[in-house]
Amino acid sequence: MSQELIIQLITGALGGNAVGALIKKLNMGFLLNTVMGLIGGAGGAELLSRLGVDLGNALATDTAGAAAGGGILMAIVALIKNALTKK
Repeated sequence: MSQELIIQLITGALGGNAVGALIKKLNMGFLLNTVMGLIGGAGGAELLSRLGVDLGNALATDTAGAAAGGGILMAIVALIKNALTKK
């Protein structure tokens, strides 16, 4: 596993858990927040890279993309889960 991917996964997990901690309504628990953050982290960093976004160096771009991607994916999944479980 490359160093960049490890950074993306860790930062994505942190982003997912940060959104869960800040917005209690979207919190799905540590495990689900982390899993969604991991997936979103890798995807967000890759998306920024493919869009040609450059924040000065690869580490900054990967970190920003992963944190945002992890938080956004976790929030989207939580919103869908909340909508499906409402009665």
